[in-house]
Amino acid sequence: MTTAVERQGAFAFKGAPVTLLGPEIKVGDTAPDFTVVGGDLSPVTLQDSKGTVRIISVIPSIDTGVCDAQTRRFNEEAAKLDGVTVLTVSVDLPFAQNRWCGAAGIDKVKTVSDHKDLSFGTAYGVAIKEYRLLSRAVFVVDANDKVVHAEYVAAAGEHPNYEAAIAAAQAAK
Repeated sequence: MTTAVERQGAFAFKGAPVTLLGPEIKVGDTAPDFTVVGGDLSPVTLQDSKGTVRIISVIPSIDTGVCDAQTRRFNEEAAKLDGVTVLTVSVDLPFAQNRWCGAAGIDKVKTVSDHKDLSFGTAYGVAIKEYRLLSRAVFVVDANDKVVHAEYVAAAGEHPNYEAAIAAAQAAK
């Protein structure tokens, strides 16, 4: 799990700064492709949803308080956003993601797992070196693979700016 870029102190986990692996993605960048694992263990890439606006919600672990709330919020919004694909990315195993979604009634967001090789985490600069988890972030990618919103949340216990991400997705449609 090495990458050419390490960002020290860009995120706090359990109250302490950690190292994020990968570049900081900015508005205007071309969204990097990635390969994660879907609930049926099949590969999922950015290109699988090409032609749609994508909200990519990144969480450390789906069954923790803020991650739960973030996933539920984007699931509610996904029901109102025609033509928008909403992905939730974590390193939780697909089995755990499926179980949690079933129990929580989550059916609009597609949960995907980066557990296999941290392809997403290192491409988007959200892989936590010390814990092999992902930091909290939200990216909005337009139908032409341009990043139109990028938010790296400062600490694991903080919520992202939901309204800004939703507004960026609506404006990109």
